[in-house]
Amino acid sequence: MEYIRRIMDDEIDKRAKAFNAINIVGPKGCGKTRTAKERCKTTIEFQDEERRQGYLSVAETSPSLLLRGEKPILFDEWQDAPKLWGAIRKYCDDHAEAVGEFFLTGSTGRRIETAHTGTGRISEVNLYPMTLFETGESNGSVSLGALFQDETYEIDGCTSDIELEDLIYAACRGGWPRCLAISDREARLEIARDYHRQIYGRDISSIDGVDRNPEWARILLWSYARNMATITKKSIIYADVKAQTNVSDVTLATYIEKLEELFVIKDIDAWTPQIRSKTAIRSSKKHIFVDPSIGIAALGLSPEYFYTDMDLFGHVFENMVLRDLIVYASVHGGKIMHYRDDTGLEVDAIYQMADGRYALIEIKTGTGAIPAAEEGLLKFEKLIEEHNEAVSQNTDHPGVLYRKPSLRIIICANAPMAYTTEKGTKIIPIGCLRD
Repeated sequence: MEYIRRIMDDEIDKRAKAFNAINIVGPKGCGKTRTAKERCKTTIEFQDEERRQGYLSVAETSPSLLLRGEKPILFDEWQDAPKLWGAIRKYCDDHAEAVGEFFLTGSTGRRIETAHTGTGRISEVNLYPMTLFETGESNGSVSLGALFQDETYEIDGCTSDIELEDLIYAACRGGWPRCLAISDREARLEIARDYHRQIYGRDISSIDGVDRNPEWARILLWSYARNMATITKKSIIYADVKAQTNVSDVTLATYIEKLEELFVIKDIDAWTPQIRSKTAIRSSKKHIFVDPSIGIAALGLSPEYFYTDMDLFGHVFENMVLRDLIVYASVHGGKIMHYRDDTGLEVDAIYQMADGRYALIEIKTGTGAIPAAEEGLLKFEKLIEEHNEAVSQNTDHPGVLYRKPSLRIIICANAPMAYTTEKGTKIIPIGCLRD
């Protein structure tokens, strides 16, 4: 299969010009190994059963011997040979002028105990499942980066021809590169389903060798799926699981920790400036899957189910868009957060750039929800303005002035065309969006 260039490729190439070693981490099956192989002349795969024992023996006794191959060298799933990290770190110290000679990949965020960190020598890059732009569902005619960088950038008239049915299928299929090599449409759906089975049946225990109950893990994933793209309290998720089995909160917390280390689930932080004195701003995290297809598999649903349950698909769609926004933000040094306060005012995503500029983003399935979504964004912006005005008037004890949002954006599933409203909000079909 021909390599499909990823959005993170430019970031990886940039890091490879500054560091001698790049550690690519992310969920299993997201394309880490293939991405690294595109840059390497030698590959050492610790999951290769025919050579595994030999590699591990060398890595345990004389790890520096593995660094003698033709460079760049890829060490795939290097965590199985933790002494390798120290050997690479020392090599980087001894060859400070060399760059881009080693690539490491791993499917777990678990921190391996090593004598030294790789700070300043080994740079870490997160790779996620493919975005809709990478898989071809989005034509990429609207760039988020360009919206921030160029005030004259025009989006009006950019069209999307993707149907809602296709978006539903894309969410169920997921952004797994393996799917693009499979011609049968139904067979592509099996990738996420099998990944889900392996997570609770094997990976949850193999990550650290601790035997964990597969049924507890399965129910926990099911509960997370029921609450995807929400700020549901962990206690409610725990109650879901405990209603079906006898397990403690402490145990469930460790299971969640391992699912996070496996890059299966992820929490979106809350944006919490203290801009109200009487209204509590909720700091709860928003729960998403690193790819919505895992959550759909956990629920045991097919694409056809969502034809009659658009309410649930609204959460799935938000999860899918947040997945893509995280990738897009990462190449700009940015991050994704959300906002909600006790008055009910909320913003689905706050896309914050490294320099502090940010966009308010609402994520909606249908065009009928656009007016109310815009009203919510304008209300949030007014909240900032009122705070700044109050601060400016208090000359004796001035507070902090908060930056106004640079953009208001509504990302819509079935909008046929991008346009700007009379009040300046950018309406962007998901079928047009890219980094």
